[in-house]
Amino acid sequence: EVQLVESGGGWVQPGGSLRLSCSASGFTFGTYAMSWVRRAPGKGPEWIANINGDGTSKYYKESVKARFTISRDNAKNTLYLQMNSLMPEDSAEYYCVTGSSLPDSLRGYWGQGTQVTCSS
Repeated sequence: EVQLVESGGGWVQPGGSLRLSCSASGFTFGTYAMSWVRRAPGKGPEWIANINGDGTSKYYKESVKARFTISRDNAKNTLYLQMNSLMPEDSAEYYCVTGSSLPDSLRGYWGQGTQVTCSS
């Protein structure tokens, strides 16, 4: 069974950092492009970043490009999102998903999400 399990979320003050992890199983992780998608209360899903299968190509939503870093360790079947300089508007449920775009991810696999809250 395909599983994606996010972890690492929590509460952080503005300007702080968090590192999200996503442990994958049940599929050939290294052959899949992966993305991070977030969803804030009352809003639709927002694509944040993607990474290709071997980790050599990455793209980011402009608002997070200077602050977030997506990476992966295929030997560990794990996807990461390093989040620095967090702002209140980053508060959302963060999901690890297969695919490189939101449309692809919507028909792909999702984790259960991990909550990120940034507030004073």
